[in-house]
Amino acid sequence: MNTGTRYQVHISREGQLHIDSEPQVVPDGVDPSQVVIQILHIEAAGSGLPVLVQVHDERTSSRFDMQVMPDGTTQAPATPAPAAPQPVPAAPPQQLGSLFDRLAAAQAAGRAHDFDTAMPAADEILQQLTAEQGDTAAATLEAAQFRADLAYLSGEYAFTTASWTWLALAWFDRLGPGKRRTQVAAQNAAQAWMQLPPHEAGPLASDLVNVLLEVAAPERTATMRAQIAERLGQPSN
Repeated sequence: MNTGTRYQVHISREGQLHIDSEPQVVPDGVDPSQVVIQILHIEAAGSGLPVLVQVHDERTSSRFDMQVMPDGTTQAPATPAPAAPQPVPAAPPQQLGSLFDRLAAAQAAGRAHDFDTAMPAADEILQQLTAEQGDTAAATLEAAQFRADLAYLSGEYAFTTASWTWLALAWFDRLGPGKRRTQVAAQNAAQAWMQLPPHEAGPLASDLVNVLLEVAAPERTATMRAQIAERLGQPSN
């Protein structure tokens, strides 16, 4: 896979997925388009810029362009493409260059599903940003999202649930109520929680439900909360 910001995605009639001609693993029961978004969200979250994607889906004989945004959402491509923001002088140029190089390497490893390389590298980047900018700085939260995505892709759903739950509250505190980043983080936490076996899901349910109630209007998360209650065998409110 190249290191540019535009990717070619091909989904065969049988549901086989290729990104820039490289085959990707599609777990049983997961739609290939979800895997595309999860993988390219890593790129977008790391750079803070949208990733442009050209999709050819043979299952529906469709071709279309889309953008995967840093918050994990998708939308039609902007015209013209957004300009790269100027870097914030939070550290000397040499440190920033080194950090960006490490992030690019971690992203490449994540796209290749080399999690033994990607996750320790992401942990080091996250620790450095936490020490330099604080645990709720925007750059730190972006790095935490990247780490949470790696955990999801590698099947560490308990870690993913806890990470996205914390991220939803952090974005809520930073941006305020009703913001897309906050809501997407809460939805990602719920999605990861649904993958957990019962003995791991139970202890994380209370915090997750509280987040779903706090970061968005209750009626918007009613369906997710009902699904959680049903899985736990509890009556939904």
